[in-house]
Amino acid sequence: MSRQTGLVASIIAASWSLFQLALPQFLLLGSELTRCIHLAFAICLVYLCFPVQKTSSTWANKIHWSDYILAVIAALASLYLAIDYSGIAMRQGMPIARDLFIGSTLVILLLEAARRSLGPALPTIAATFILYSFFSEHMPEIISFKNATISKMVNKLTMSTEGIYGVPLDVSTSTVFLFVLFGSMLNIAGGSKYFIDLAISLLGRFKGGPAKAAVLASGLTGMVSGSSIANTVTTGTFTIPLMKKTGFPGIKAGAIEVAASTNGQLMPPIMGAAAFIIAEYCHTSYFEVVKAAFIPAIISYIALIFITHLEASKLGLKGLPKEELPNFYNVFISGVPFLIPLCFLLYMLIIERYSAQLSVYYAIIVLMGLMVIQNFWMAQNEKKSGMWAIKNSLHQIWQSFVDGGKNMMSIGVAVASAGIIVGIVTLGLGNVITEIIDILAMNNVVLLLIITAIVSLILGMGLPTTANYIVMASLTAPAIVALSSNVGLTVPLIAAHLFCFYFGILADDTPPVGLAAYAAAAISKEDPIKTGIQGFIYDMRTAILPFMFIFNTDLLLINITSWWHIALIFSTGVIAMFAFASITQGYFLVKNRFYETVLLILCVLMLFRPDLFSNYIWAYHKFIWYGFGVGLYAITIFLQLLRKPKK
Repeated sequence: MSRQTGLVASIIAASWSLFQLALPQFLLLGSELTRCIHLAFAICLVYLCFPVQKTSSTWANKIHWSDYILAVIAALASLYLAIDYSGIAMRQGMPIARDLFIGSTLVILLLEAARRSLGPALPTIAATFILYSFFSEHMPEIISFKNATISKMVNKLTMSTEGIYGVPLDVSTSTVFLFVLFGSMLNIAGGSKYFIDLAISLLGRFKGGPAKAAVLASGLTGMVSGSSIANTVTTGTFTIPLMKKTGFPGIKAGAIEVAASTNGQLMPPIMGAAAFIIAEYCHTSYFEVVKAAFIPAIISYIALIFITHLEASKLGLKGLPKEELPNFYNVFISGVPFLIPLCFLLYMLIIERYSAQLSVYYAIIVLMGLMVIQNFWMAQNEKKSGMWAIKNSLHQIWQSFVDGGKNMMSIGVAVASAGIIVGIVTLGLGNVITEIIDILAMNNVVLLLIITAIVSLILGMGLPTTANYIVMASLTAPAIVALSSNVGLTVPLIAAHLFCFYFGILADDTPPVGLAAYAAAAISKEDPIKTGIQGFIYDMRTAILPFMFIFNTDLLLINITSWWHIALIFSTGVIAMFAFASITQGYFLVKNRFYETVLLILCVLMLFRPDLFSNYIWAYHKFIWYGFGVGLYAITIFLQLLRKPKK
C-alpha cells in the first residue's frame, strides 16, 4: 500500500470511528440510514486496503487506480437506499430499472469485497444461494421452490431490511463497532501487555505456569478483542516462546495458545460480535445472552487451565523461577487504569442495565479520559512538557480510531454478505432446508445436532466466525427448535443459536484450514496441521458443552434465579469438565486405567446430564445424581492416589 493510499485509508477509518462514536448521543439518524453509511465505510476501506489479488501474506504494495473507482462506486451503491429512501419506499416491491442496476452493482461489489478481505468461501456460498434461487424449480422436488426473479431478488437483498441491510448489519452498526473500537483503544493504551504481565505474575510460578498464564491472558484479551486470530497473535507472540522455554513442545505450546485464543470469543461481553446478533435474533436482551453464555465460557477456560496442568504433569515440568517473574502487586497496581473502564463497562451493563451501545460508549469516553491522564502522569515522571502529553494522547486516540475502523471493515463486509444468504433463505429456501434437515436427521435430535456441528466446522474453514454463525443459525437453529419440539423436547431458541455459534468458533483451529492454528504455528515454527489437531484435541472440552446445554439448559441459567442453584451448577460443571479433560488426556493424578476412565465418563454424564438417570434409569431427583457424580470423581481421585508415586 502506497503512503498516499495508506493516509486516505487511515482518514476514512478514523472518520468512520468518529461517526460511530457520535451515533449514541449526537447524531439522530434512522437505522436504515446508519446501516447504509456503515456499509459504505466498510466496503470503501476494503477496496482501498486489499488488492485484486494478494501477492504475499500482507496487504498489497500498491493499490491500482481502478480500486479507487470501485471504492467510490461501491460506497455510492451502499448509500443508494438512504439517498432515495422515500422513492424506494413508495415503489416497494416494484423496483425501476435504476434500482435494479444499482442493487445488482452493490451485490457484485460486495461479494468482491468479501473475496478480497475474507477469501473465496463466503462469496462462493452466497453466489451459490443466489443461483439456486433462480433455478430452484429445476431441482428435485424435495429441494425445489418457486424461482426468484431478478426484480424480487434485488428488491429483497438491497432495498429492504431483510437482506444486506438486515439484522446482522444493524447490530454491527449500532453495537459491534463500538466494542471493537473499545478493544482497539485498550490495546493502544497498553491493556494487552498488561493482561499478559498480570497473568504471568499470577500463575507463572506454578507447574506449567507459562501455559496457564497464556490461557488467562488470552481469556482477558478475548473479552474485548473478539477475534481468535488477533488474540493468538497478540498474546501468542509472548506466551508461545515462554512455554517452549519452560519445556513445552512447540506443537503443544502453539495448540494451547490456539485453544485459549479461540475460546476468547466465548467470553462476554463481546463474544466475537455474536452476542448482540444472538440477542436480536432471539428477541431477548443482551444481558440475557451474556447470562446464558457465562457459565459455559468460564468452566471451559478453567478446564483448559487444568489441561495445561495435566500436560505439565505428564512432561514433568515446573514453573518459572521467582526471580524471572514480575511482582504481582506492582504489575496489578500499574495497570489499575486499564481495569477502570472494563469494570465501568460491566457496571453499566449488569448493574445499571444500560443498553450495550450506551454502556460501551460511556466506557470509551472514560478510557479516552484515562489515556490523557496516563500521558500527563508519564510526562510528569519523565520530566516532559504538558504539550508532549497532549500530543501523545491525541496520537493514541487517533491511532485507536484508525485501528478501530480497519479492524471493523472485514466484519462489516462479512455480516452484509451473510445478509445475502439470510435474505435468500426468507424467499422460501428456509422451509425447504428445514424439511431436508428433518429428513436427514430422521427425526433424531442428536443426529441433527451432529449434522449441524459438522456443517458448521466445514463452513468455518472459510468463513469468519460471525458470518458462519449467521448462516448456520439462519439455516439450522429453527430446525433444531422445531424438531426438538416434535419429539417432546423443549429447546430454547437461544440454546440453538449458541450451539451454532460454538461450532463456528471451533472451526478456527480445525484442520486443514484452522486460521488460528496457522497463526500460532508461524510463531512456534511448527507444523500448522499438527498444531491444529492438537488444539482441537484440547478444544474437545468446548465441543462437548453445546451438546450438554441443549439437553440441560440449566447450564445456560435459563429460568435459574437462585444463587445457591447457580453455585451448584457452576461447581458441578467445573468438576465435569475436569473429568472430561482427564478422559481426553488419559491422565489425572497418574495415567488412567480403563475402569477409571469408565468412572470419569459416568461422572461427566451424571453432572452434565442428570436427566438421563433421573428420567430413564432411576427416578431420583436430579440433584441426587449430582451427588453421585461428585462421589465418582472422589473415588477416582482416591484410586489414583493409591497408585501415585510417593516423593
